[in-house]
Amino acid sequence: MALEIQTPFGTALPPAPRHAITVHLPEWRSIVRFKDHDPELLTALKSMYPRFILHKDVLALTQKIIEVAGVEEGQGQQGCFVFPSWRAARDCKDFATSPRRGPGKTVPRDRVSIRIFKTHGHVPLLYAVMFPVESTPTVHGFWVNAGVGISSRLAEDCLRHIGSLREVKHDDEEEEERGSPDGLAHRQIKERIAGLLNRAPTDPHRTARVSPNDVYFFSTGMASIYWVHRYLLTKYSAPSVLFGFSFHSTIHVLEDFGPGVDFLGLGSVQDLEALEKHLLLASQRERERGKRGGGVQAIWAEFPSNPLLSTPDLRRLRELADAHGALVVVDDTVGSFCNVDVLDVADIVVTSLTKSFSGYADVMAGSAVLSPLSSRYAELKALFETEHRDNLYTRDAETLERNSRDYLARSAVLNNNAERLVEYLHSEALNPTSGVKQVFYPTVNADTLANYTAYMRSTTPEFPRPGYGCLLSVEFRDVETATAFYDHLHVHKGPHLGAHLTLALPYALGVYGNEADWASEYNVRQAQVRISVGLEETGNLVDTFRRAIEAADGRSAGLQN
Repeated sequence: MALEIQTPFGTALPPAPRHAITVHLPEWRSIVRFKDHDPELLTALKSMYPRFILHKDVLALTQKIIEVAGVEEGQGQQGCFVFPSWRAARDCKDFATSPRRGPGKTVPRDRVSIRIFKTHGHVPLLYAVMFPVESTPTVHGFWVNAGVGISSRLAEDCLRHIGSLREVKHDDEEEEERGSPDGLAHRQIKERIAGLLNRAPTDPHRTARVSPNDVYFFSTGMASIYWVHRYLLTKYSAPSVLFGFSFHSTIHVLEDFGPGVDFLGLGSVQDLEALEKHLLLASQRERERGKRGGGVQAIWAEFPSNPLLSTPDLRRLRELADAHGALVVVDDTVGSFCNVDVLDVADIVVTSLTKSFSGYADVMAGSAVLSPLSSRYAELKALFETEHRDNLYTRDAETLERNSRDYLARSAVLNNNAERLVEYLHSEALNPTSGVKQVFYPTVNADTLANYTAYMRSTTPEFPRPGYGCLLSVEFRDVETATAFYDHLHVHKGPHLGAHLTLALPYALGVYGNEADWASEYNVRQAQVRISVGLEETGNLVDTFRRAIEAADGRSAGLQN
């Protein structure tokens, strides 16, 4: 029998190391308070996903930088965000001062500065964006969505030598260092990822292979999306398409930087028809301007989508992209390297390595891989070699390398646990007396299952259980039932997926908050709870969910009487 969770409110999943990236929010009302930015709750949090709230080491370093920088006369109290590269700091300043932020939100450009700091000789330069403290909400939007800030381990190393913190001048601010050295851990992870992508391909006769040199690292999963988008803009400077629903920051990145994005959030057959019309019109406009391009630089898609696990028709996306000169960029984070092979349809594969590849919720990283099967491989290779800066800090790479050694073994357990839990929840959805209304997972998303299985890897001795990943969602008959289920569910609760322990989150409430009505247009509803299964014993895990559903049905019946 599963035991009640003993993890205190506001702390990380056990073993809760210094660089944990999770938080336990055990009650529905705590999610509501988090969404409402309740200052008492935010103060009580001891751990948090670091793109949402600054890690304690990053916050401590930021405060020291503000002290060393001082306050210029007439500037008032200063806010600060710290980045590992000049480019990231420059983009943050451009974001905050852009008129696109809107009246009352745009920060005057002369009130934002970039100042460069250094502690000791073994860490990168620190690029601090300084601004009026009252503009923090605006600037924080860049930190959250782009994901290009400094890591907690870099901050920790700087704090160890904080007495040496000093401001420095750059002779040429535009001349950027190449980022972290390509150390042993970086090379080992590149080789591991290339091996995973070459393993058990969907086409057994494939001869083209991913080289470790085709793997590019970033400081977070969102940073991989942000920088790939920015690289493409330098060459093509055209609008994008986001096909199907996605993690909330992706749409913001594609909207906020460049000439815009067309969002087809259902990823349905009707959306495919709409996409074809959109591409035709974009190509026609380009021809009228006397240009040869197709008018859309890239079609982005998650495989499958977060949080409803809908799988796009990649083959059709590839056909449309080829017909209109667009690239295809696939985010395979949820499906994961071990389960799916999208190289023959994607020009670029982006992945949040923070999730199941790492698996232990204590490091952030992302990757972008150029497909050697892409007809535009040489073109993209030249672009990446020119634009890419590796800002994955050495100690983060070392942690990721250690964590990912058992990636295949963990993934087999995650696949099995998710499939068994889905089987149970789906049986409840078929029961007219149950509060469960619907389950979302590739195996039960009948309309798009074939789109997923077309790209599943085959069984091999080292990985006998390719499957559908760790993520699923369950919808209840109403918010009251979902609330009762969540409050009685004895697993860890909060944002993140792919961890060693199961996590639950009321996704629409916790992620979209005031945008919940917009999200509901794409079937992401308040009565849904997203589940990322962990490595627990399968029978105990299913029993834990059974008890929560039974309690929720009892509670909901009581509310109706």
